[in-house]
Order: sequence, then structure tokens, then C-alpha cells
Amino acid sequence: QVQLVESGGGLVQAGGSLRLSCVASGSIVSINAVGWYRQAPGKQRELVAIITSGGSTNYADSVKGRFTISRDNSEHTVYLQMNSLEPEDTAVYYCNADVTYYRGTAAYTRGFWGQGTQVTVHS
Repeated sequence: QVQLVESGGGLVQAGGSLRLSCVASGSIVSINAVGWYRQAPGKQRELVAIITSGGSTNYADSVKGRFTISRDNSEHTVYLQMNSLEPEDTAVYYCNADVTYYRGTAAYTRGFWGQGTQVTVHS
């Protein structure tokens, strides 16, 4: 089917930057909208940023002006550039992609989640 793998998380000081990557692999026909989500301990998973197949983007108010989502369709990769990180950004970050893929001779479309990558911001 399809696998999503996130990478790029780590430990960073407040004010620092990280770039997360989400790479999709498998029998992919096309990748439609892709979102980055995060889940902090004891909190619900929340949408951070989303990018459509056409490149339109939208952000949570808490990250506007600090985070940038982008995609490289040729590499089946979506990035999340995170600048001016704050301790409140500490969470596990997940990507979710709406993917059209082949299974046998038929094409299907559904959402897939990656396994997550930990981002820890210390003050």
C-alpha cells in the first residue's frame, strides 16, 4: 500500500529551527492534501498546517508566521519548516496524507498517517 515516514524531529532550544520531512512511498498514483498535526502529552491531536495538491496552504493561528509547509511532488515529500520555536511547540508531529494508490489493478483513495517524530523545545 502506502507508507508515510516522518523525520527531522529533535531537541532544540527556544528560538531555534527544525525542518520536518514526510516521505510517502508505495504504489502511489497521486498525493492530494497533506497535513501536519501534533499531539502534546495530555492533549488532543491538532492540525498545524495543511497543503493542497495545488499548493494552497493554511495554518493554525498558533504557528502562523513561524511555520511553513511546502511540498515536492516529484519526491512525494512534504516539509514543515519550523522557526522561532517555543516550548509550547513540544509535541509528537505527525503527517497525514490523502493518497490515491493502486492495489492490484484498481485505484483507491484514503488517508494515511505516519508514525510521528518527536519535537522537544527547551527554554
